[in-house]
Amino acid sequence: MPLSLLAADPGSISWQIALLSCLTAFLLSHLIALVYDKTFEGLSWSKGLVQSMVLGSLVTCLLMMAIGDNIARGIGIVGSLAIIRFRTNLRDPRDLVFVFAALGVGVAAGVQAYAIALIGALSFCGAALFLRTMSFGARRAHDGLLRFQLPADADRAAQVTEALRRTTRRFALVTLRDVAQGTRIDYAYQLTLKQPDHPDILLDELKRIDGLSGLAFVSQQATVEV
Repeated sequence: MPLSLLAADPGSISWQIALLSCLTAFLLSHLIALVYDKTFEGLSWSKGLVQSMVLGSLVTCLLMMAIGDNIARGIGIVGSLAIIRFRTNLRDPRDLVFVFAALGVGVAAGVQAYAIALIGALSFCGAALFLRTMSFGARRAHDGLLRFQLPADADRAAQVTEALRRTTRRFALVTLRDVAQGTRIDYAYQLTLKQPDHPDILLDELKRIDGLSGLAFVSQQATVEV
């Protein structure tokens, strides 16, 4: 049946059109879920959230085909959905945007606006990949936090300073305190590495210093979730 001849009554939608709408919603929402996977930078990964994008798009498509232009059906479905209490807590607003994008694709596919669904999904995915590549919105002043203990010796402290100058772009002393009854000093530095992907170069330099112990490097990610 030509798309232009579809009636507003949901009962007039052929099974071919219904199948096409569901497949469109599935494929485009699956694309959005894949882009979410590729651009994810947080720590709390949720398999259920990714699957909900695809399944939610199919449910939305189904509802739009069932409602059609019938106001009574629309009010009835809204009332039935109001009974269900959704208590899922999304920590990252970006997750919510991806869910809405998948639902939007389902709405467009449900009303047989396939061109809008395709263009919208491709535009959204392209924008998400572009922002990920450009690191848009990232504000990270330092690459990590370095902690270690050193004997109370000016010469060894100077060796540490020289090692930091060789391997970092900039560094700042955060804490300095006595430990072991004043015989050792605990240091904490915030630093930006010359090679952010290879902190082991800095650690190898520091390991050569006699008496240095408790060496630890904590990477500071652009997105941190607790």
